[in-house]
Amino acid sequence: MDLNSPCFVFCHRVDHLYTFFVQWSPDIYTKGSKNPGFIVVEDDQLAVIDSILQKKSIHKTWEIITAKDQKRRQSLCSSEDEQPEDLLPQLREHSQILQDQHLERLVAHLPARTQGYPWRLVYSTAVHGTSLRTLYRNMASVDRPVLLVIKDMENQVFGAFSSHPFRVSNSCYGTGETFLYSFSPEFKMFSWTGKNSYFVKGFMDSLQLGGGGGPFGLWLDADLCRGSSYTCQTFHNQPLSTHQDFVVRELEVWTFE
Repeated sequence: MDLNSPCFVFCHRVDHLYTFFVQWSPDIYTKGSKNPGFIVVEDDQLAVIDSILQKKSIHKTWEIITAKDQKRRQSLCSSEDEQPEDLLPQLREHSQILQDQHLERLVAHLPARTQGYPWRLVYSTAVHGTSLRTLYRNMASVDRPVLLVIKDMENQVFGAFSSHPFRVSNSCYGTGETFLYSFSPEFKMFSWTGKNSYFVKGFMDSLQLGGGGGPFGLWLDADLCRGSSYTCQTFHNQPLSTHQDFVVRELEVWTFE
């Protein structure tokens, strides 16, 4: 038979239509079948099926969508309280501070170039002690962005994302990806305002993030025991802790690899 003949094309379409109706109305065309809720058809069959159904006086309880749309709908219809485990970053080491609710909010605001990478703990006061010098030393070989996480004595969690690892510098460094954040108590992110470029500056006796015309957005001392957080022009942030001057309980720095 000529595969291009009208007869073959018609029969070919009839076979597909029969399959369609069997799946669409199993109570009519089959016995004991269960409606799957969706039917997979090829692109060239859509126009024919749609035309036939439009001509019939049938209440439209069906809809033609692509597989991509269906997948997206399933994602959007998930409960807001549900967070698929594979969306949470993989932490190579245990965190004394970060819990799932922290990770969920943070990962949604990190730059795209950090997404999908495991998180590696570069520095932790619980592991490495309280020393800014050690923090700098541990980052000497890091060439990726870092996430600073602090828990104060009030158990408030806050910190900063830096586009560059922390180091001693003669001038400010970083890019507009840098931001401050706080979970005190709800999550807030403070992005770059564009007013200045005072992102990060490292001294042997202190670490500064954000500034301009007054106090810093986030400041830590040489022992990483005390810090402060005030509104600054760089991020136009609220104080990250409930107290502008705070005492550090735990501090961690993570990178992405």
